[in-house]
Amino acid sequence: LHETTDFPDGVTQHTVGWRAAAVSLSDVAGSGGRALAVVVAYGASDFDEGLDAFVHGASEACESVGARYVGGDLDSHEERTVVSSAVGATDDVVTRSGAREGDVAAVAGAHGKTAVGLRAFESGDAERGDELFAFPPRIDEGVALAPYATAMTDLSDGVAVGTHNIAEASGVGIDLRRDDLPTLPEADEDDIFVGEDYELLLTLPSESVEEARKALDEVGTSLSVVGEVIEEKNGVSIDGEPLERRGYEH
Repeated sequence: LHETTDFPDGVTQHTVGWRAAAVSLSDVAGSGGRALAVVVAYGASDFDEGLDAFVHGASEACESVGARYVGGDLDSHEERTVVSSAVGATDDVVTRSGAREGDVAAVAGAHGKTAVGLRAFESGDAERGDELFAFPPRIDEGVALAPYATAMTDLSDGVAVGTHNIAEASGVGIDLRRDDLPTLPEADEDDIFVGEDYELLLTLPSESVEEARKALDEVGTSLSVVGEVIEEKNGVSIDGEPLERRGYEH
């Protein structure tokens, strides 16, 4: 994470710390793992009182999912830059490569948090922006869904890229239904192309949907069926029209 590209004007150091830990915890969630620990490397031109707020934010994000913030490293850097890594554990990793033709595609949670948050910061509503940027890592959701998922990923790169990633890794096509995609009330149609959503996208057999939905209800999150896995030759689409691979690319 870099100050000029990832830290909007008005964001607090507490939120930056929370987000720094949560983005890596989200990778663990996307694999169905339990979260154990996070380490962070923090670079800045000077280390002021904001560092304490950063550490508190990172620690609280870890504690929210039963993990520990175990420190990291400090380094001198012209631009405030943060790099985090999370450690997780599972007996059965869910990958992106197991989707099968006939499965359904589903989303845990609602997309649009970062896109709506950025617009809130731009409009001067930093309180709303901070609320959305300090997103909950979906660790409990990933663990709950792992027994049912044939493939899963977090949506760090956006809905469109995440769908393409599963389709390409699994050798299938996926057709999404735009009206079934869960969104925040303030979200725009093109927000499916904005990255850093950090919700979960998965595929699963249609006969497992109700059990998976009940498992997710127990951790307080909704499951929305948003499409079908189809033949590879049909590619990735939304409402039957080709879906561009566009979003955040590393």
